Amino acid sequence: MKDWIRDHLRRYLETNGEDGHELNGCQCLILTTLGRKSGNARQTPLVYGRYENNYIVVASKAGSETAPDWYQNLLVTPEVGLQVKAEKFRALSRVATKDEHEMLWPEMVKIFPDYETYQKKTERKIPVIILSPLVAK
Repeated sequence: MKDWIRDHLRRYLETNGEDGHELNGCQCLILTTLGRKSGNARQTPLVYGRYENNYIVVASKAGSETAPDWYQNLLVTPEVGLQVKAEKFRALSRVATKDEHEMLWPEMVKIFPDYETYQKKTERKIPVIILSPLVAK
């Protein structure tokens, strides 16, 4: 994890999102996945959007040819933890269908325009992930 991401995560957790929920004009959540090899909890701050009662994140890894580790982890264990500001809850993750991707991708690009640049850098289609809270919101 890059130092600036580690620092962002630390500030978010220490302040229950008071410092870190908003970053450069975007809203961020903390995603907790289980490491697919280690089984250890892994926390990652991610820009998010909303669709209906769900949270939406993008597995961009800045346009790398490989998907981020957190994405690989949730493919193995789709139940994840989320923290949005001070609220912590469990969610079920899934990759958006083709139709959902077509609908949600432009919305996520509006939130974070660099996603479009990242997509141009890679041959892989960057996945959109839908996180559905397991407790009614």
